[in-house]
Order: sequence, then structure tokens, then C-alpha cells
Amino acid sequence: MSADGPDSALETLLLPLLDGPLAWPEAGGALFLRARDGWPLHQRAWPGLVCEQSFRPEADALQRSGLPLVEADADTRHPLVLLLPPRQREEARALYARAIARTAPDGRVLACLRNDEGAKSGEADLARLAGPVASLTKNKCRAFWTAPLHGAADPALFAEWRQLDAPRAIAGGRFTSRPGVFAWDRIDAASALLAAHLPPDLHGEAADLGAGYGYLAHELLARCPRITALDLYEAERRALDLARMNLAAQGARVDLAYHWHDVTTGLGKRFDVIVSNPPFHAQGRADRPDIGRRFIAVAAEALRPGGRLWLVANRHLPYEAELARQFAQVRVVVQAEGFKVFEATRLP
Repeated sequence: MSADGPDSALETLLLPLLDGPLAWPEAGGALFLRARDGWPLHQRAWPGLVCEQSFRPEADALQRSGLPLVEADADTRHPLVLLLPPRQREEARALYARAIARTAPDGRVLACLRNDEGAKSGEADLARLAGPVASLTKNKCRAFWTAPLHGAADPALFAEWRQLDAPRAIAGGRFTSRPGVFAWDRIDAASALLAAHLPPDLHGEAADLGAGYGYLAHELLARCPRITALDLYEAERRALDLARMNLAAQGARVDLAYHWHDVTTGLGKRFDVIVSNPPFHAQGRADRPDIGRRFIAVAAEALRPGGRLWLVANRHLPYEAELARQFAQVRVVVQAEGFKVFEATRLP
């Protein structure tokens, strides 16, 4: 069970291995890209399975279940590569190419997508890259897999797609980003609204919860010269790596720390200022206002007496009650463009 409901894509992904026509490779095991934990993974033993996951909550869940994690840059090849492709098309195509690169000779790639998340398009993309694929449909999902591979069927397309999610300049060269991270190709409107209203008197040690590729942290430092240290917390490691690039020049002026971390588990540090544009989705489509409420509670725990939280949210998200419960003073700074900016102050 995922936070957004039953994980039908994970269940369907494994059906070709449970019911045929594919056999689990007893020698060499398998690599699972974008792996998620869930009951389907515990129906039987999967000898030699290793997992890769850059989203910290999912990585933590895999570790709690005893499933081994490997780094994204490892180059070991496997007789089977499993993957649950992301929704972002360029990122997904790059992942198909990487899956083929990680497949041993005569190995296969097996993927699965929900029908409402582009399953037919995903199957067609893998076929363009790898040659003919077979498939099955169940649970409103489609699992699809290659024939035994000896590299890509289209080497030129393979080389092109491997670079589709590479870091690149955005916003007129101000920032570096890449497909698949939040608001990857633009400055997010909600974060921009929050940044525009940050007061210059914010000072001391600060944190950015859900820092993304580092835009809001960058603006906080630019607009508030009395900030002396800044900790960035981000659950998606691919985004955090970008934040390191985007704030590298600031390291000479303030102390910077980067945390690949699930904010909902707490911070373990105290701060004078916290800024946040909290996520309101997990890895599914459903709204998850509980995540934002937990960010607010964690911020309240982590702020020193008199500390200030500056937070932006979509106007429809119900955060007022949690802010009032956690903070002595709360005010709406601005409502515009479908968003609302709050300042919340902890009791001295």
C-alpha cells in the first residue's frame, strides 16, 4: 500500500515474473530502477535484487524492508532491469536508455505504467529504443518487456535519449535544472511570490524545507543579508545535487549544509528562520495536504523562540488550522495568483 493507495503499478510489474512468461534470473539477480517498497515485493524471494531510488521516503522504506540500495552511478550490468518510469517524458526516456545501458548481454528490461499515466506511450518509447516488446495489462496498468538484448536497437536514439534529463541552464542562465525535478524548467510561481515578500530583516540560522533545485534558498540569501547559515532539506536527491550547483557561489559568504532528507521525520536542529514551499503530492496524483501540515508541525518544532516561518501554498490547501495550532502569531501576507503567503511566529 502506498501513501496514495494500492500500488497497482508495482503489483502489475511483477506479474510476468510470478505467472510467466518471464523467469527470475537466479544468477546475477536484477536491478530495480525507481524501486518502491510494497507487498508485491514480498510475495516471494527475489535472489540478487538490488534497488535504486533517489526519493528519500521511498529509499527509507526499501531499507526498512531489508532491500539493498545501490548508487545511481554504479555501472554493474544485470540480466534483468526492472523500472517504474516517471511521468515526465524526457526523464522517462532517459531512464529507458539507462536501463538498457545497465542490462547484461541477453538480458531484458521490464517496465510498468498505469494506463492513465501514459502506459501505451511508454511501451512505444521502449520499443523504439530496444526493438519489439511484449506486454500484459491488468489492474489498469500495462507491464511491458523487451526480448533478450545486446544493446539498443537504435544506437543513435539511445545516445540522444541518455542525455534527455541532463542538467541544463534555465531562467536565462540563472539556474541549472533538469527534467523530473519540481518545476524543472521554470521559476515556480508560488516560490517566486514567497521570495518577493521575504523581509530583509530575517536573520540568523535559516532552513529551506523542500528546497528543490535551490531557487528559494538563493533568493533568501540575496534578499536577507543577515542570514548567517542556511540548511537545505530536500527529499529528491537529483534536485539537491542541483541546489549544490546553484548555491555554490554563496558558500563563501554563509555556511551552507545540504540534507537528502524526508522532512516529515523531523529535523533535529534549531533555526531562527524557516522558509518553505511544501509539496502537496507524494509520488501519486492525489492531493496530500497532510504532507504540508506535517511540514508546518516540523517547522514549529525546529524554530527557536521568536523564530519565524515564511510559507507559501496553493490557496485551496487547508493549512490555516495547523498554523494556528502550532504558532502564537499567524498572518496572511498576500493572496495572489492562486497562492497565499503566510508568516508564522513562534512564541518568544
